[in-house]
Amino acid sequence: MVKAVRVHETGGPEAMRVEEIELPPPGRGEVLIRNHAIGVNFIDVYFRKGDYPAPSPFTPGNESAGEVIEVGKGVKSVKVGDRVASLATLGGYAEARIVNEDRLIKLPKGFPYDVAAAMLLKGLTAQYLVRRTFKVKAGDTILVHAAAGGVGLILCQWARALGAHVIGTVGTREKAKLAKKAGARHVILYREEDFAARVKEITKGALCDVVYDGVGKATFPASLDCLKPLGMFVSFGSASGPIEAFDIGLLAAKGSLFATRPSLNTYAAKREDFVKMARDLLRVVKNGDVTIPLHGTYPLDDVASVHRALEARETTGAMVLIP
Repeated sequence: MVKAVRVHETGGPEAMRVEEIELPPPGRGEVLIRNHAIGVNFIDVYFRKGDYPAPSPFTPGNESAGEVIEVGKGVKSVKVGDRVASLATLGGYAEARIVNEDRLIKLPKGFPYDVAAAMLLKGLTAQYLVRRTFKVKAGDTILVHAAAGGVGLILCQWARALGAHVIGTVGTREKAKLAKKAGARHVILYREEDFAARVKEITKGALCDVVYDGVGKATFPASLDCLKPLGMFVSFGSASGPIEAFDIGLLAAKGSLFATRPSLNTYAAKREDFVKMARDLLRVVKNGDVTIPLHGTYPLDDVASVHRALEARETTGAMVLIP
């Protein structure tokens, strides 16, 4: 028996209950991991609330890090005792979990479990955003909404390392300091300023090559006014609610813009892509270009209060649960 967070009916943070469950032995191609640290992400909130469908009851959580304690038939890439990080839909908020072999990466010797647990979903999201969705290069001007959030802080650091001019938006002065430290050359307090007007002022009318938006409803369509002609609007999250349907002619009217709604699941669907992306992420973390921002670590039993803080946007960086 292992301790796990269970959701029997979707709803608020109180819908999550810590219970004892029994895990079956790993099947063919599967691996049983004892979790040492568990990553918390906004997508976990979407599942808990029922915005994303899941079988009932279910255990939330997508990413965790720990050690392999049992392998199923046919598993070749890892063995018992290996230190690993996993990224697989649901099952993460538990003392142990079963995942498919192709959703695991080996961790370098001594790599901290809490960093690994906080790194994969947010870090791989940043990886595909700056390396594939829009290939950021030296001299580009980019706008990062929620620049002090878990993904935002990584985006700012990685884009700075690539030579981009980073502009970030944040909600408080405390978060502005974090975004600046992470590499944002300019930070806009979106609650006090018209961010589109400030972007125009900062860039002297040149505007941005790309906008990375994990906020959604609250920042649209003003984000389009921050883009130069042929610029790209990348909507990768909806923390304030989803963007509603809009007239696609708006993109033509504002400069033949591109707009995309990518997801990590698509970019990392193939094992070879997942591994390549993870290696790229490990490289920039190990060489110091990117530091994974940890807001704090919390006992698994405190999962409800952790979700409340996350939804209230009171956090910066990543929150990690310790089983």
